[in-house]
Amino acid sequence: MIIESLVAGAVGVASHMKSKDFVRRRLRFTNIVEKPGLGIFSGAIATVAAAPVVAVLPIVGPLTAVAFGAAVGTGVSLGARQARRGLLPDD
Repeated sequence: MIIESLVAGAVGVASHMKSKDFVRRRLRFTNIVEKPGLGIFSGAIATVAAAPVVAVLPIVGPLTAVAFGAAVGTGVSLGARQARRGLLPDD
């Protein structure tokens, strides 16, 4: 249980940072950042996509897929908000 929680936390932090950075850098010039449900939709898609992978791996459980989906959703939402405000990515 402790290892699963550590893996879920690490996956959550990494996926949040990567998705926020991707949306802020690559999607800032597109109209998709204007969609209000973008974060919820992308988080749900990420959870569904991670479920088969998590089912195969013995060290992680469903908590990891949920943490991954939630982190991607929050990262996309935050990245879209920063892109709408015109904040440039820090290098």
